[in-house]
Parts: sequence; C-alpha cells; structure tokens
Amino acid sequence: MRTKIFAAWLVLAAFPLLVEAKVTATDAWVRGTVPAQKTTGAFLTLESSEDARVVGVKSPVAKTAEIHASDMKDGVMHMQALDGLALPAGKRVELKPGGRHVMLMGVAKALGEGDTVPLLFTIEDAKGKRTTLEVRAAVRPLGK
Repeated sequence: MRTKIFAAWLVLAAFPLLVEAKVTATDAWVRGTVPAQKTTGAFLTLESSEDARVVGVKSPVAKTAEIHASDMKDGVMHMQALDGLALPAGKRVELKPGGRHVMLMGVAKALGEGDTVPLLFTIEDAKGKRTTLEVRAAVRPLGK
C-alpha cells in the first residue's frame, strides 16, 4: 500500500506544470453615466498566481469592451487600445482612472449608483491555456 501511495505522489510531483494561473480581482467599479452617454470606464486590481495575460474583456452592458492605456502628451490626454495586459506572477496590476482601464463603448442605458456591471475577462496563461474570470463591478456615481 505504501508503495502505491509513494508512486502516486511521484506521478503528481512530476507534473507541477499542470497548475494554472489563479487570477483574482478586487476593488472593481464602473464610473456612472448620464442619459445618452455611450462610453464609460471600469477599474479594478488584478493579481495572478502565475505569469498570465488578459487577452480579452466583454460585458453585456456594452457593445464593445477593450483594455485601454491613457497617457499625457503635450498637455493632452491620449488613449489607445491594448492587445493584452501582462499579469506578472504575484504582482498587483491596477486598472485606474488616468492609466490602464477597461473602456466600455456602446453602453445601451445609463448606469447609476446601485447598478452592477458584469465583466468577463479572458485570461491566457504562459502555456497558452485560456480561462475566464467573471467580475461584478459596482457602479459609482459621477464625481466619486
């Protein structure tokens, strides 16, 4: 019996690469909108147990969702879509106003305090395996 248990342990120890990245999200929120406003941002902090990348995001409240980066050039704020977002193992990656964030475009209705916005992130680990992470983000009113 001991031999079988030891053999099973050896088999499991030989395959440590089967562990997939565990990604967690904290402090998720979406900036509220006014009627007729079709675009807003979502913000949160992501952390992965292993090296990984966000390779996509979507939400049922928007026609399009993208990871964007903002930076100031010559006194003007510029934004650009990113094809992915690196999640280094054990490092917190903040998506915040004025920096990297989720851009929600084609929002169908005004989002107000008390609403919750589902976000579905597609995560790719270092071996190319894709998983999804569902996040529920509370809507904060404008100005907060």
